[in-house]
Amino acid sequence: MSPEVRTQVSKLTEQDWAQFAQEWRNSYKKFTKGFVPGESEWRDIDTHHHLSLIDLLKKWRLEGLYTKDDVEDLSRTWHFLDPWADSSEGLHKLGSKFKTSTLSNGNQSLLKDLNEHGKLGFQKLQSSEDFKAYKPHRWTYDGAAKELGVKPEEVAMVAAHLSDLKAARGRGFKTIYVERKQEEDWDPEQEDYKDAKTWVDLWVTEDEEGFVEVARKFGIK
Repeated sequence: MSPEVRTQVSKLTEQDWAQFAQEWRNSYKKFTKGFVPGESEWRDIDTHHHLSLIDLLKKWRLEGLYTKDDVEDLSRTWHFLDPWADSSEGLHKLGSKFKTSTLSNGNQSLLKDLNEHGKLGFQKLQSSEDFKAYKPHRWTYDGAAKELGVKPEEVAMVAAHLSDLKAARGRGFKTIYVERKQEEDWDPEQEDYKDAKTWVDLWVTEDEEGFVEVARKFGIK
């Protein structure tokens, strides 16, 4: 480690590292929103996380803090995030009555690791990678329903982001919103959020038990 990097690291606080992580997360949102299906060169989320981490280390003057192998390993941290406490139990309950599938911007290998690490029990893993488009592009929702062998109106999209649900609803899906702390991008005071209260088919609040509550609403105990 160079003296310059050592000095820079010594100045960073826990708040700084939290900001670093948030900027990394925000880069994902910017990347997926800026991707144009059929025009942009395809790049999966693992690749984005790797390249954006390299860029972020440069921005923060931390080049050389980690080896290339370290950076590669760190970029795959997203494969082993712990799920919400209710997720595994709730998904297994839902899976006893319905076919459960992901529809995520994460690539297939990422989803496989998350599914196994969190013991989530998804019966099918569907990724934007399969359709070469990122949500909220219509290709992802249309493609997912087709792969499941059902009509869009026979699918319920479950998400913690209202923008995702709005796009799914636009393709004919039913919508189930599960509130998660600090996950929603829309402010409760903005009109889009207030309007969502009129079209979301099932709304599970943060005070309820997430996916377990979703299962309960469908009569699964």
